[in-house]
Amino acid sequence: MAQAAAWEKSPVVPPSRAGRGERLKFLIGGLLILGAVVYLMISGTVSGARFFISVDELLSKPDYAGQTVRITGAVLGDTITYDPETLTIEFTIANIQEPYSDLALALNHAVNDPDAQRLAVRVENEVMPDLLQHEAQAILTGSLDANGVFQATELNLKCPSRFTEANPSQADLAGV
Repeated sequence: MAQAAAWEKSPVVPPSRAGRGERLKFLIGGLLILGAVVYLMISGTVSGARFFISVDELLSKPDYAGQTVRITGAVLGDTITYDPETLTIEFTIANIQEPYSDLALALNHAVNDPDAQRLAVRVENEVMPDLLQHEAQAILTGSLDANGVFQATELNLKCPSRFTEANPSQADLAGV
Protein backbone atom coordinates (compact mmCIF):
# COMPACT_ATOMS: atom_id res chain seq x y z
CA MET A 1 0.00 0.00 0.00
CA ALA A 2 1.20 3.39 -0.84
CA GLN A 3 1.81 5.79 1.86
CA ALA A 4 0.09 9.17 1.57
CA ALA A 5 2.36 12.12 1.64
CA ALA A 6 1.65 14.68 4.25
CA TRP A 7 0.73 17.99 2.82
CA GLU A 8 1.87 20.93 4.78
CA LYS A 9 0.77 24.47 4.34
CA SER A 10 3.59 26.84 3.82
CA PRO A 11 3.48 29.68 6.27
CA VAL A 12 1.93 32.92 4.98
CA VAL A 13 4.55 35.61 4.98
CA PRO A 14 3.10 39.10 5.54
CA PRO A 15 4.16 41.75 2.99
CA SER A 16 7.44 43.17 4.00
CA ARG A 17 7.76 46.74 5.08
CA ALA A 18 10.35 47.20 2.38
CA GLY A 19 7.65 46.80 -0.31
CA ARG A 20 5.48 49.43 1.37
CA GLY A 21 8.44 51.79 1.63
CA GLU A 22 9.14 51.45 -2.09
CA ARG A 23 5.52 52.26 -2.94
CA LEU A 24 5.62 55.29 -0.64
CA LYS A 25 8.79 56.56 -2.34
CA PHE A 26 7.18 56.27 -5.77
CA LEU A 27 4.02 58.00 -4.54
CA ILE A 28 5.96 60.93 -3.05
CA GLY A 29 8.15 61.20 -6.17
CA GLY A 30 5.08 61.20 -8.42
CA LEU A 31 3.41 63.90 -6.34
CA LEU A 32 6.54 66.05 -6.50
CA ILE A 33 6.71 65.72 -10.29
CA LEU A 34 3.00 66.49 -10.62
CA GLY A 35 3.40 69.55 -8.38
CA ALA A 36 6.34 70.81 -10.48
CA VAL A 37 4.38 70.39 -13.72
CA VAL A 38 1.37 72.26 -12.30
CA TYR A 39 3.64 75.06 -11.03
CA LEU A 40 5.34 75.44 -14.43
CA MET A 41 1.99 75.50 -16.23
CA ILE A 42 0.59 78.20 -13.96
CA SER A 43 3.72 80.37 -13.97
CA GLY A 44 4.04 80.06 -17.75
CA THR A 45 0.43 81.04 -18.27
CA VAL A 46 0.64 84.06 -15.99
CA SER A 47 3.93 85.38 -17.39
CA GLY A 48 3.06 84.66 -21.00
CA ALA A 49 -0.47 85.98 -20.89
CA ARG A 50 0.53 88.96 -23.04
CA PHE A 51 2.68 88.62 -26.10
CA PHE A 52 3.90 92.24 -25.96
CA ILE A 53 3.31 95.63 -24.35
CA SER A 54 2.57 98.94 -26.04
CA VAL A 55 4.86 101.95 -26.37
CA ASP A 56 2.58 103.86 -23.95
CA GLU A 57 2.97 101.14 -21.30
CA LEU A 58 6.74 101.02 -21.69
CA LEU A 59 7.16 104.77 -21.35
CA SER A 60 4.60 105.25 -18.56
CA LYS A 61 5.89 102.56 -16.18
CA PRO A 62 9.40 103.12 -14.81
CA ASP A 63 9.47 99.46 -13.67
CA TYR A 64 10.27 98.45 -17.26
CA ALA A 65 13.44 100.58 -17.49
CA GLY A 66 16.44 98.31 -18.02
CA GLN A 67 14.32 95.15 -18.17
CA THR A 68 14.07 92.96 -21.24
CA VAL A 69 10.55 93.34 -22.64
CA ARG A 70 8.69 92.72 -25.87
CA ILE A 71 6.94 95.76 -27.35
CA THR A 72 4.97 96.62 -30.47
CA GLY A 73 4.51 99.76 -32.52
CA ALA A 74 3.85 101.12 -35.99
CA VAL A 75 6.98 101.95 -38.01
CA LEU A 76 7.35 105.53 -39.26
CA GLY A 77 8.85 104.99 -42.72
CA ASP A 78 10.64 108.34 -43.06
CA THR A 79 12.69 107.66 -39.90
CA ILE A 80 14.32 104.42 -41.11
CA THR A 81 18.11 104.57 -41.45
CA TYR A 82 20.48 101.69 -42.14
CA ASP A 83 24.25 101.49 -41.96
CA PRO A 84 25.38 98.44 -43.99
CA GLU A 85 28.93 98.60 -42.63
CA THR A 86 27.92 98.24 -38.97
CA LEU A 87 24.60 96.46 -39.69
CA THR A 88 22.76 99.04 -37.58
CA ILE A 89 19.11 99.89 -38.17
CA GLU A 90 17.47 102.90 -36.54
CA PHE A 91 13.83 103.93 -36.82
CA THR A 92 10.92 105.26 -34.78
CA ILE A 93 7.73 103.47 -33.84
CA ALA A 94 4.41 104.97 -32.79
CA ASN A 95 2.02 103.58 -30.20
CA ILE A 96 -0.82 101.45 -31.60
CA GLN A 97 -4.12 102.06 -29.84
CA GLU A 98 -5.90 98.93 -28.62
CA PRO A 99 -8.31 97.31 -29.15
CA TYR A 100 -8.51 97.19 -32.91
CA SER A 101 -10.34 94.97 -35.33
CA ASP A 102 -8.42 96.01 -38.45
CA LEU A 103 -4.63 96.02 -38.02
CA ALA A 104 -3.96 97.97 -41.23
CA LEU A 105 -6.31 100.76 -40.12
CA ALA A 106 -4.80 100.80 -36.60
CA LEU A 107 -1.27 101.10 -38.02
CA ASN A 108 -2.32 103.88 -40.39
CA HIS A 109 -3.98 105.76 -37.55
CA ALA A 110 -0.91 105.32 -35.30
CA VAL A 111 1.60 106.77 -37.78
CA ASN A 112 -0.67 109.67 -38.73
CA ASP A 113 -1.68 110.61 -35.18
CA PRO A 114 0.55 113.50 -34.01
CA ASP A 115 -0.44 112.80 -30.39
CA ALA A 116 0.65 109.14 -30.43
CA GLN A 117 3.71 108.47 -28.30
CA ARG A 118 6.80 107.67 -30.28
CA LEU A 119 9.90 105.67 -29.42
CA ALA A 120 13.33 105.61 -31.08
CA VAL A 121 14.59 102.09 -31.81
CA ARG A 122 18.10 100.82 -32.51
CA VAL A 123 18.86 97.32 -33.78
CA GLU A 124 22.47 96.20 -34.13
CA ASN A 125 23.98 93.31 -36.10
CA GLU A 126 20.90 92.91 -38.25
CA VAL A 127 20.56 92.94 -42.03
CA MET A 128 17.92 95.34 -43.32
CA PRO A 129 14.68 93.32 -43.61
CA ASP A 130 12.45 93.80 -46.66
CA LEU A 131 9.36 94.19 -44.48
CA LEU A 132 10.78 97.18 -42.59
CA GLN A 133 8.69 99.89 -44.21
CA HIS A 134 6.16 102.60 -43.45
CA GLU A 135 3.15 101.38 -41.43
CA ALA A 136 4.60 97.94 -40.72
CA GLN A 137 3.95 96.51 -37.27
CA ALA A 138 7.23 96.02 -35.43
CA ILE A 139 7.43 93.51 -32.58
CA LEU A 140 10.70 94.07 -30.74
CA THR A 141 12.49 92.37 -27.86
CA GLY A 142 15.04 94.42 -25.94
CA SER A 143 15.35 97.10 -23.29
CA LEU A 144 15.01 100.85 -22.91
CA ASP A 145 18.38 102.52 -22.31
CA ALA A 146 19.14 105.62 -20.20
CA ASN A 147 18.78 107.90 -23.27
CA GLY A 148 15.23 106.71 -23.99
CA VAL A 149 16.24 104.61 -27.01
CA PHE A 150 14.92 101.06 -27.23
CA GLN A 151 17.90 98.75 -27.82
CA ALA A 152 16.34 95.82 -29.67
CA THR A 153 17.94 92.40 -29.72
CA GLU A 154 15.17 90.84 -31.81
CA LEU A 155 13.06 92.36 -34.60
CA ASN A 156 9.92 90.84 -36.08
CA LEU A 157 7.77 92.65 -38.63
CA LYS A 158 4.23 92.27 -39.84
CA CYS A 159 3.04 94.21 -42.87
CA PRO A 160 -0.74 94.12 -43.27
CA SER A 161 -0.58 95.47 -46.82
CA ARG A 162 1.22 92.26 -47.89
CA PHE A 163 -0.48 89.76 -45.63
CA THR A 164 -4.14 89.74 -44.74
CA GLU A 165 -5.62 87.58 -42.05
CA ALA A 166 -7.96 84.94 -43.40
CA ASN A 167 -11.56 85.33 -42.39
CA PRO A 168 -13.35 81.95 -42.50
CA SER A 169 -16.66 83.60 -43.43
CA GLN A 170 -15.07 85.08 -46.55
CA ALA A 171 -13.09 82.02 -47.58
CA ASP A 172 -13.76 80.57 -51.00
CA LEU A 173 -15.05 77.09 -50.30
CA ALA A 174 -15.84 76.33 -53.94
CA GLY A 175 -12.65 74.34 -54.40
CA VAL A 176 -13.14 72.27 -51.28
